[in-house]
Amino acid sequence: MINIDGRNLTIDEALLVMEKGKTAKLDPEARKRVLANREYLEKRLAGDEVIYGINTGFGHLSRISISPDESDSLQRNLLLSHAAGVGPDLEEAAVRGVMLLRANALARGNSGVRPRVIEHIIDFLNHKIHPRIPAQGSVGASGDLAPLAHMSLALIGEGEVSYQGKIMKSGEAMEKAGLQPLQLKAKEGLALINGTQVMASLGILGLARGWRLMRQADIIAALSWEGLRGLGDAYDHLIQGARPHPGQEQVAANLRNLLEGSENLTENREDKVQDAYTLRCIPQVHGASRAALEHMRGILLCEINSATDNPLIFHQEDRIISGGNFHGQPLALPLDYAAIALSEIGNFSERRTERLVNPALSGLPPFLVENSGLNSGYMVVQYTAASLVSENKVLAGPASIDSIPTSANQEDHVSMGTIAARKLDQINTNLARILAIEALCACQAVELAGISQLGKGTEKVYRYFRDQVPHLNHDRQLSHEIQKIAGLLEEANIIRILEEAGCGVE
Repeated sequence: MINIDGRNLTIDEALLVMEKGKTAKLDPEARKRVLANREYLEKRLAGDEVIYGINTGFGHLSRISISPDESDSLQRNLLLSHAAGVGPDLEEAAVRGVMLLRANALARGNSGVRPRVIEHIIDFLNHKIHPRIPAQGSVGASGDLAPLAHMSLALIGEGEVSYQGKIMKSGEAMEKAGLQPLQLKAKEGLALINGTQVMASLGILGLARGWRLMRQADIIAALSWEGLRGLGDAYDHLIQGARPHPGQEQVAANLRNLLEGSENLTENREDKVQDAYTLRCIPQVHGASRAALEHMRGILLCEINSATDNPLIFHQEDRIISGGNFHGQPLALPLDYAAIALSEIGNFSERRTERLVNPALSGLPPFLVENSGLNSGYMVVQYTAASLVSENKVLAGPASIDSIPTSANQEDHVSMGTIAARKLDQINTNLARILAIEALCACQAVELAGISQLGKGTEKVYRYFRDQVPHLNHDRQLSHEIQKIAGLLEEANIIRILEEAGCGVE
């Protein structure tokens, strides 16, 4: 069970809740903190001061006062009016992440909600009641307003959810689970929807997928190196130590580990003195992309343990302060950075695929098939990789440089961070397929090159892929083979196999 205290949630813990269905609970000390802030807010509300979003309208409507007897209705109306999302629903893991991260943000104790609000979200998580949240509609500035409103509607018995494998009304699911709809009080509707939890949830999933694929890019690149009979000097620790970027050093160490024992490392070569960049510079290029993901990881870790709504309440300092912690720019920029980094891994992979299938560059039969001419072999899989790479280049265009003012220009700069997070998901999907294509071509190249002794790691990799897809003797349909290998890469089976063999990659 994951402890929710608003300050110490890790990305690995979040993934356990999101992907593995692990349960959560509200930390007792955090509950006391939340309750103290709520009691302080209620004392302040007993007076006649104006507090944004509690006794005023929202955004451009903040100049309009709301009477105390309309305060609860204001919060309910906020959820109803802001639930304006469109498009396909977010996947279950992302929805679980949204709920977990929103509960954790509220548990920090600066939002002024009752502990019951947080506990109700956790009840939904633990009972696996998943609100239907449309993916489109957030501009990522005053928080993920529209998608968070859809999540929050389910908490009050409105909207639809997925429960026990069926789509149903939220109220029906709560009745089946023995729960009661949440009755919102002052500030609570605003606190539920004012935050960056949708882009953060998608970002965590994108980071996890991207990191798995990044590690496997090293593995598949090593197999291509074998098929192209590469030179190993470029991965020497002395080279890396002269430019000691951590990512570069780690990739080079991975390659040395995978290739240990390969005949290509010991063979006396006179045909070339150095490799093309897509072999020689794997540590530098893959390492740079690793650095981008590490940067994103640090930003996400800070964000998921932050209070991201407005206004924020500091009872010990006797202050209620309006600010801008809901703005998604701190996430939008690294999400775009990660998209560029992962797109570039695909770009690099496709160039190795081209070297493998091009006889002028590989010295192997054209398109890696015997009796070429009659057979086209792996000619068109390289087209597919090129298409996916090109699509990723378009998707890698930064969302964060765009802005369209909202709320009658009160919200005059927005981050588009949620769009950046959604693009990252498609880039990862494309990258898995690009790497799958390289893996198929690399296995074929190893066989055609007649290599008798692969490295201790690349031998395991080669055998694993060949257990899934046979040698290409003559033309056959290849699309399902690409999809099969891409699916296996998503599952990261190859990483586990190498770890068990003592030649894993970090």
